[in-house]
Amino acid sequence: MSWIVREEGFDPQRITNHGSKFMTGNGYMGYRGTLDEFSQEQLTAVTLAGVYDQVGTKWREPVNAPNGLRTRLYADGAELNVLGAFVEEHVQELDIARGLHSRETVYLTGSGARITFRSERFVSMDQLHLIVNRFTVHSDQDVKLTLETGIDGAVWDINGPHLKEMQYASQEGTLTAAASTQELGIRVAVAECLEGPQESGQQIAASENGIVHRIPLSLRAGASQEWVKYVSVYTSLDESGDVLAAAVSGCRQAQASGYASLLKAHEDVWEQHWDLSDVVIEGDDEAQLALRYSIYQLLIIAPTASEKVSIPARGLSGQVYKGAVFWDTEMFMLPFFLYTKPQVARNIMLYRKHTLDGARRKAAEYGFGGAYYAWESQDSGDDACTLFNITDVFTGRPMRTYFRDKQIHISCDVAHGIWEYYKLTGDSRFLLDGGAEVIWECACFLYSYACYYPLKERYELLDVTGPDEYHERVHNNAFTNYMARHTLRMAVRMMDELAEQAPALYAELTRERKGLPGMDEIREIAERLYVPLPDEHTGVIEQFDRYHQLEDISLSELKSRILQPSEYLGGGNGIATTTQIIKQADVVLLMHLFKDEFAPEIKKANWEFYEPRTEHGSSLSPCVYALVASDIGMPDWAYPYFKRTATIDLTGDSKQYVGDLYIGGTHPAANGGAWMAAVLGFGGLQADEKEVRLNPSLPAAWSALTFKIHVRGHAFDIRITKEDVRVTSLATSGAEQPFRIQGSAVNVSPGQTATFSLKGLASAGS
Repeated sequence: MSWIVREEGFDPQRITNHGSKFMTGNGYMGYRGTLDEFSQEQLTAVTLAGVYDQVGTKWREPVNAPNGLRTRLYADGAELNVLGAFVEEHVQELDIARGLHSRETVYLTGSGARITFRSERFVSMDQLHLIVNRFTVHSDQDVKLTLETGIDGAVWDINGPHLKEMQYASQEGTLTAAASTQELGIRVAVAECLEGPQESGQQIAASENGIVHRIPLSLRAGASQEWVKYVSVYTSLDESGDVLAAAVSGCRQAQASGYASLLKAHEDVWEQHWDLSDVVIEGDDEAQLALRYSIYQLLIIAPTASEKVSIPARGLSGQVYKGAVFWDTEMFMLPFFLYTKPQVARNIMLYRKHTLDGARRKAAEYGFGGAYYAWESQDSGDDACTLFNITDVFTGRPMRTYFRDKQIHISCDVAHGIWEYYKLTGDSRFLLDGGAEVIWECACFLYSYACYYPLKERYELLDVTGPDEYHERVHNNAFTNYMARHTLRMAVRMMDELAEQAPALYAELTRERKGLPGMDEIREIAERLYVPLPDEHTGVIEQFDRYHQLEDISLSELKSRILQPSEYLGGGNGIATTTQIIKQADVVLLMHLFKDEFAPEIKKANWEFYEPRTEHGSSLSPCVYALVASDIGMPDWAYPYFKRTATIDLTGDSKQYVGDLYIGGTHPAANGGAWMAAVLGFGGLQADEKEVRLNPSLPAAWSALTFKIHVRGHAFDIRITKEDVRVTSLATSGAEQPFRIQGSAVNVSPGQTATFSLKGLASAGS
């Protein structure tokens, strides 16, 4: 059962959580895991990647398309719905191996008939515009029913309505819904073809909220009837011609192919995805399912077909956080794709190239040069983050926050992601086609933001907000300063390489422009930017200037001061602001990203200092503590944080509100963090342009860990046990790849398997 997520019984309190838990998708669109009869009230949504809209002065957010899978069943004039009818049995499942959602519900009608409704659906991984649904109705008695199935145009919106001029029609039995977005006039079209028994008296009925087939059913005792729905979704961002015609053609072609053929093609793609990305844990079935589920969530939102979209903070589970792309993507999701699906990683980072102008506009807005990347980035790269993001639950007044203004580390995170892609793939074309320009512009922004102090003979970064958002507008946040220095040094190294290998591009990037530095200035700040060092007595790096002067209280003491469960703990008046309690990993994240710069005892000292002071108010946080604990050889410290990360969407145990702001949905950064904790943490994987390093540290319950990686165009299968590490090159030709296993070096040739003993570190090739 390590591939099946299953819930028995129906709990109306879990509708919202299950909508996220049972998600399906394919990177083009996401379909929330709601039931067939549900509508906007239950947060049913077909969320489209990269399609945004703004209504008036409301928050700009993704567009949800009309739902082509809406199905309702009636008996004796009453609807058979889990919310109102008598439900005798109910099961909902998600097969993550095949991306297949199913449900089975047994209703008891007023006349005593047992009606069983079974449904399964998939968002096609083979044909990205397609959703397919098969459902059956069974009765244990002779019964007359009415089936209504079609397109529901009552779209769930948080800050909508986003679709206007909705038109419903039937084209020779194919149902259609077409509309335009409010802001940009993007056309959205949905077409549905229905295949199944034809009944006399069947009708097509349209209303202001949708269009349906209305089918009277006469079922004999013990009989079943089956239907298949083929739903095609297009927008004018996909199709320059007639969008509605494309949708109609898409669903008719799907119907001609048939359910079995479409499902097989869909399953074949899933098999390919799992072949590249599966991680096998031996000895811990619960962890195995949780990790595979995390990987599944990443695969259903991966931008496989477009370099102009990335992965939003809540994936494709709805409009939360404005559907914006945060630093989450580079820090917590990119590593998974770098090692398993480099082309997707390339698309993710090309998105930052395409949004560079938006980052330039933001820098100019604040009076700086270079590129200041958006805290909340959408299609253009302009910052969708507002100045007042949270409402004070006590006064009802909007609270001024500084996420948008002061989290300058986002530009560093983007540059870091580009460099990591370049290091692990060797794709120099990527740098020449825009990656180098992004890194250089980010370095220029940091130069223009930094302050130089002649008496100290150093540059500093003042008035910033680090990953710990409970403390805004601080000076010299350690994470920010280290990331900035890293970005500046990357820029120097990259430009020195370009000067030799691409002199024309070098000259273009460094040409004199008003307000921007030259190479000499970037070299200087790269070496003279202040970074706080570990205390010589405690080994602790102070999170920001004067952090140690804040009130030092326990997390339990802080929580005893909470007056309202959803009150915001940070900001100007938050109860954590004047204390050392932090929202999420900050300095400890620094220990992970720059692990080679710090001795094990320094990492341990910072882990032990900051862990009891971390509230983990973000889903990004636990995996970082797992990573650093593994790195210092404490896997059993790491394991609870891994489990917390990997199960967040399975349990639904996460913050749903900040103030009165709904922040529910899936957590793809945590999903990526679960993979990182398992492979980079317990597996000890680290790679650069020179070699692949493995320093494994398995939890006590795990007897083996197996995974694949791609490095510089070559794939490797890695199996780790408590006794040894086995590395198999899956390549048939090419160069040797240097590996280093706990300090022991070996070159693995194409087709070779090398085994390393973790006791004697003896190796053997075959």
